[in-house]
Formats: sequence, C-alpha cells, structure tokens
Amino acid sequence: ALAYPDAGASAEVVLNATHGAVSLQALEAVGAANLSGKVIVDVALPLDMSEGMPPTLTVANTDSLGEQIQRAYPDAHVVKTLNTVFCEVMVDPSKIPGDHNIFLASDHEDAKAVALDILHQFGWSDDVIIDLGGIKRARSSEMYMPLYFTLAGLEGTFEVNISVKRAVAWG
Repeated sequence: ALAYPDAGASAEVVLNATHGAVSLQALEAVGAANLSGKVIVDVALPLDMSEGMPPTLTVANTDSLGEQIQRAYPDAHVVKTLNTVFCEVMVDPSKIPGDHNIFLASDHEDAKAVALDILHQFGWSDDVIIDLGGIKRARSSEMYMPLYFTLAGLEGTFEVNISVKRAVAWG
C-alpha cells in the first residue's frame, strides 16, 4: 500500500471514495501539489448518520462536498458522479434491471470526458448518463441521498436507482 502522497503523485485519476466527513482531510493528506492538474472523481457523500436512517447531510442547499473539494483544490478537476448508487451498482449497473440513470457534474469538460470513459468501462451507456452541468449541480445529486436511503429501506436493498423519464423538452 502506498502512502497518500505517493498514491496521489503516481495516480492518473484520483478517486475520492472516503466518508464525506473526512474527504477534505484525506485529500489534504494526498497534498495539493499531488492533486494539481488531476481529475478527482468524487463519489463521496456528506452523510450524517447520527440520527439514524435516513441520514441527513453535513452540507446541503447552498454548498456541496464536490464544491468544497473543488474550492480546496482549484488546480484539480473535480467530477461528482456515481454517488447516487450503491458501490456494487456503480461498477455494474446491470445489477438493477432495465434503464436507470447516473449523473455527473463538473466545471471541466476534459475531466467529464475522463469520467465518462470510466462510466463506460463500468457499463453505463451514454443514453442513461445525465450531465447535470457545473460542479454546483453536485448539490442536487448529493441532496438526493436522503430519498435514496428511504427507498433502500422500503425496498430492503441498496441496489435501487431511479430512471428519469422525459416528455417533450421545454422551448
């Protein structure tokens, strides 16, 4: 196993899969210089489990963990994705039958392209990937999580996801 700074220095892409409450500290251990110019795929969630299920969020409405990471590491290219599904579904969307969606948000188009390549390798097709826009839109995917945990509790499994159905687009 590599120390955080060594892992960050040698990484092409950094995956932040830490507990959201410690994400900034974990990335600090990697070091800003080792994150500079790198794509950070952020799948972490700012969950507060102190009141039980469903969890609340440590940050919401006016900020997101994705934004906090981007502000803390302005020379990195943060992409928020894969945070709306269980880890096994992240890497194998076929665990849930039928079409269902995954989201991404980033201010960096080149970083989105890297994340899209990863999503494709995991089995997510372009027709189910929804680009939410800039990193501020990470708020919406993070704030979905209380509903996700409620649904998981009702269904008795974390292997749940949503499917966005579309009518005719506005304008």
